[in-house]
Formats: sequence, C-alpha cells, structure tokens
Amino acid sequence: MSLLVVGSVAYDAIETPFGKVDRTLGGAASYFALAASRFTPVRLVGVVGDDFEKRDEDILRHHRIDVAGLERAAGKTFFWAGRYSQNMNERTTLATELNVFAAFNPKLPPSFTDSPYVFLANIDPTLQHSVLKQIRGKPKLVALDTMNYWIERTPAELRETLKHTQVLMINDDETRQLSGEHNLLRAAKRIFSMGPKTLVIKRGEHGALMVHDRFLFSVPGFPLEEVHDPTGAGDSFAGGFMGYLASAGRVTDEALRRAMVFGSVLGSFAVEKFGVERLKTLTLREIRARAMKFHRLTAFEL
Repeated sequence: MSLLVVGSVAYDAIETPFGKVDRTLGGAASYFALAASRFTPVRLVGVVGDDFEKRDEDILRHHRIDVAGLERAAGKTFFWAGRYSQNMNERTTLATELNVFAAFNPKLPPSFTDSPYVFLANIDPTLQHSVLKQIRGKPKLVALDTMNYWIERTPAELRETLKHTQVLMINDDETRQLSGEHNLLRAAKRIFSMGPKTLVIKRGEHGALMVHDRFLFSVPGFPLEEVHDPTGAGDSFAGGFMGYLASAGRVTDEALRRAMVFGSVLGSFAVEKFGVERLKTLTLREIRARAMKFHRLTAFEL
C-alpha cells in the first residue's frame, strides 16, 4: 500500500574519519523514502530550490517514489554540513542553511490525500498537523518523528498532533524530555496518554526498543566492521519500519516486531556509505539476507 512521507529534502556536506563529501543528496524524507521504497511505493512531499539537480530527482523517481509533491521554489535547497568524531558518536554541525525549507508549507497533491500509511518526518508540529488535515478519511497508521527543539519550543502544538498519531519514533533523551520521566517504561506510559500506543525508541548503535501498550520488543544494532556515515541511520530505520508495515497491509503485533527488524536492517545498510549511496543500490535479496542474520544473532533456546 502507498506510504506518504512529508519532510526535508536537502544537500549535505559530510566529513567522517573515512572521508568527506561536499554536496550529496540528504534530508530526512530522502533517506526515509529510499529505504521504504524497497518494500512499497512511496509518495514524497517536500520542497527544494532551483539548484536541485535533475539527477537527484531521478534517483528518487527510479525507486518507486512519486515526487508529485516535491515543490520547487525560487532559491537554494536546504543545506546541512557536519563533521563526525573518530568514534562516530559525536557530531559537530558546521552549517545549517534552511533556505527554501524555512518557508515550507506542505501541500498534498489530490492523488496523495488517500494515503493509508503516513510518516511525518521531523518538522514543525503545526505543519505535521496540517498534513493530517489534508488526508481524506482515517489512515491505517500515522507515525511521527520529532526532536528536542519542538518538544521544548512548541509543546502544545506537538501534544495536539500526537492525539492523531499511533506511532512515535524518537530517541531516549527525547523520550525523557517529552514525558518528564527518566525511566523509559514509565515514560512510555506517559506518552501513551498523549495519543500514541506504540513508542519506538531509537538508540543508535545500540539498536531500538519498541514499547507497545501490550508488549515490549527490542532489536540490537547490527554489528559492522566499518561505519562510514551515520547521518541517515535513524531516517532509514523509520523508512524500513514503515515500508514493511505498508507492504504487509496490516498492523498486528507480529508485523510490528518484523518492522522493527527491517528498520534496523535498513539503518545498518545506510551507514555503510556516504549519504544515500548504499540505499541507491540495495536489493531486497540483500535486505532479507541481513534480516536472517538478525534472526540468527538473537535466536536462542531455553
């Protein structure tokens, strides 16, 4: 089933101990869409400037991503530059130029308004809510990402949007900040009272934890010898998670567990090369093979 993603499409300049790139396709919506498209058709809504290369739009089109909602505006595309430390756990932002993204006001094409699965990437909660108002009927699943900036600056608007959200995907620090609870299980209960019934806590190299109102499920980070660029890992995780659920066409407990595994698989592939390069060549066969490795990694008998 079709999956809608609304968020940033950007150009990134990235430097890690393995090298650097000066201008590569990035942005939350780009990583998400390329990861999710391995499972299901994706509809992308975002904004780019008149400097956005046709070759980068073609990358998206080539991977079953409908870019009818990709607006072109006069000016430059959102640009971010960052440098990672030797251990990859610390990142220094060198530049953030919002450019046309500063005035982003998402408008869904008529063909997108019946999307059954919706992912609201990290943007202003007011804009996230405006997207939901444009959807006809009730989607099967709405998932949302946010960050500490919105939790601190727009708490009322975020709370309003969460009322219409089934899955919240944030990291452990954001979980504690949003809930006011240090313990993650107590924090999840607080968040459930705000609307979502599934909380996915992204924990970087340590994997991810899903707290559902009926069960818990955890996946490890996949062990890799080399991580070249962790920039899009979380968005690729979200793409794998939502892409699998949309392809399954149902949101059962078992489907949610499998979605966690496929999310971790896509996140692990994304970091193997700079930017979206690994996602561009990734095959479903490779994804399933790594999912089996996850199974062997965690299977045991009592």
